[in-house]
Amino acid sequence: MTPNHPDAAPVSLPASQTQRIVESRDLFRGGNEILIAHDGAVYRMKITRQGKLILNK
Repeated sequence: MTPNHPDAAPVSLPASQTQRIVESRDLFRGGNEILIAHDGAVYRMKITRQGKLILNK
């Protein structure tokens, strides 16, 4: 569980695999929308009023 999201389940990974966790506040920097360039396409990620993330192409 994370301090900001008490209902979130901890991430379990095999010992041989590591995953980097990036805080959404570090990506959004106080905003509620970012653009992500991936493989030649641009995606829009938004934080909803309910605090959920939505990713659109």
